[in-house]
Amino acid sequence: MQTDQQQGAAVNSRRQHKQHGFTLIEAIVALVLIGTTGMALFSWVNSNIITLNRVQEINAKNTATINALEYMRNINPMLSPEGNIDLGSYRLSWQAQATADIRSGAGYPYGTGLYQLALYQTKVTLKQPGDRYWFDFTLHQVGYKKVREVLPPL
Repeated sequence: MQTDQQQGAAVNSRRQHKQHGFTLIEAIVALVLIGTTGMALFSWVNSNIITLNRVQEINAKNTATINALEYMRNINPMLSPEGNIDLGSYRLSWQAQATADIRSGAGYPYGTGLYQLALYQTKVTLKQPGDRYWFDFTLHQVGYKKVREVLPPL
């Protein structure tokens, strides 16, 4: 028969024998923790990529708007009420409509001027390659046309 001391030594040797590695539960818990951390990290990186894409799209639209405004600055809506042009990788189109009656300008120091004037509302549309609609905006412009000549002094 075994004494209490011998039984305790046998139990301790069995415990020591079982403690040589991870148990299955410990391995599963470790994998769950690694997986959860990985999923959180993946979600964070994914949301940052989505945000970066939105910022790039907004920057591209802002650059295109600035380019379109610079181009439209040279367009006289009374003489060119509609048109389109390719600006790099996108196509700019415009349509202008008079929002007020055409009026004669004032001459200096008095009388009727050499030009007729009108206020126009211009819809500017930008399209990406393949004529895919990108965005549009509305612009108010003054249109003018020379209708009289300078009279020589008498």
